Parts: sequence; structure tokens; C-alpha cells
Amino acid sequence: MTPRFSHTQIRSIDLDAPDRTILHSQIIRQKPFLRKIYADWYADIGDYLPARHAGSVIELGSGGGFCKDIIPGVITTEILPIPGVDVMLDGKALPFRDRSLKGVVMVDVFHHLPRVDRFLEEAARCVQPGGVVAMIEPWNTLWSRMVYRYLHHEPFDPDSTKWEISPGGPLSQANSALPWMVFQRDRRRFDKEFPQWRIKDLRLHTPFRYLLSGGVSMPGSMPEMLYRFWQNVEACLHPFIQYLAMFATIVLVRRDRETSR
Repeated sequence: MTPRFSHTQIRSIDLDAPDRTILHSQIIRQKPFLRKIYADWYADIGDYLPARHAGSVIELGSGGGFCKDIIPGVITTEILPIPGVDVMLDGKALPFRDRSLKGVVMVDVFHHLPRVDRFLEEAARCVQPGGVVAMIEPWNTLWSRMVYRYLHHEPFDPDSTKWEISPGGPLSQANSALPWMVFQRDRRRFDKEFPQWRIKDLRLHTPFRYLLSGGVSMPGSMPEMLYRFWQNVEACLHPFIQYLAMFATIVLVRRDRETSR
């Protein structure tokens, strides 16, 4: 059944309250069109996990999603006390042994991290050589700038000179332009400060489907039967994706420490 949450009802719950994340989870699961988007995204980042490596895979910021349904065995984590999540943690201090993880996956989380430098350092400590950090994040393009500035509730500041985010709650603190800043605009800085990581893939996608779904903040949903149609529309527009994309799949591979430079 399609959820009947109104825009006003959703916004009446504090963004940083656990109940808001729980509501987001319900909305994602009950909107068939939106659920298909997330299922495709989880499958996308799951395909980058190294099959031959031993070790655990964690999902950072799992509260609103269903990653474990698509990537079996993933350890779900959250900074908030959300029912059903395996581990509560802060991305700046991961409670895992050195080189014990073969991967970290996340969807719409990186741009909420107040100190992405500390997360990247912690991930480099915990992830084995050859392991990955795979994420899907908002991206800055000609089209997405208009959407994120005028139709989205999260801050969007591509002109910021800092990778740090102003203090706030775990979800309200954000800069949707941050992934673009770190992995494209400031690529030389990233390569210099984090030689442990190599950008394996940076692929732009999803210019329209998420917006058409209503996401987790707007009521209504595009009919599920039109999902494949809009996928095909986006595929036809791929030559213009650098101008239209709203999201990017970003995959980092952990280099061996001895050969990182």
C-alpha cells in the first residue's frame, strides 16, 4: 500500500530524532518506486565488494534502509538508537580491529559526516588492502544544483572551502555538495592527504528517478510500473549525464600501505 504520509507530517518530526529515521525506513519500504531505487543502489555498491577477501562488511548509517536484504551478512550500523541495527557507532571512531573489514558501504551518509578526513583515516585503518569503501551520494551538476538548492531540505554549499560541516545533529548537519568537493573539485588534495585510497570508480547517474519518487520527504510516488520506463529515459540521456546527474557511485580501493605513494 502506498504510504499516506504528508509533507507536513514528516517535517513535524525532528530530523535528528530516531523516530524520523524510523519513519524514513517505513516510507522507503512502502513506496514501490522508491524501494526499487534503493534496491538498485544496494546491488550497485554490493557488486564492488571483493568476493575473495575474508572479513566483515559494514554499512554506515543503515537506519532508513534495507541493505541487509540485498547484501546478506552486512553489519548494519547507526549513530542513533534505531531498532534492528546491529551496532551503534560514530564514523570518526570505528570499533573494529585493524584490517578486519573487506568493505564499508553507505548510501546518502558521507555528506553528513562532520569530519570526513577522520572517517577516511579510520576506514583506512580497518579495511584490508584491496578492500573498498563504496558509496552512493548526491552530486553537483547543472541540474542537481537547482534541485538541491530549491527543492531539498538539506544544506547544499559547493562554494565552501572546508570539508568540515558546521556542528549540528547527526542528520541535520550536512552539505550535499561535500562528496563532489572531496572527490572531484579537491581531487588533488584528496590524493595527497589520503594516499591509502585510490578512486576506482566515480560514476554519475539517477537524474530524475529519485525526484519523481518523492523521496522520503515528499508525499506521493511515481507508479511502480513506470520504473523501467524512467530507467530507459535516463539511459538515453547518458551522454549528458555530467550535466544532469543527481547522484554518483563512488568507490575507493584500499592500497597496500607499502605501495600507497
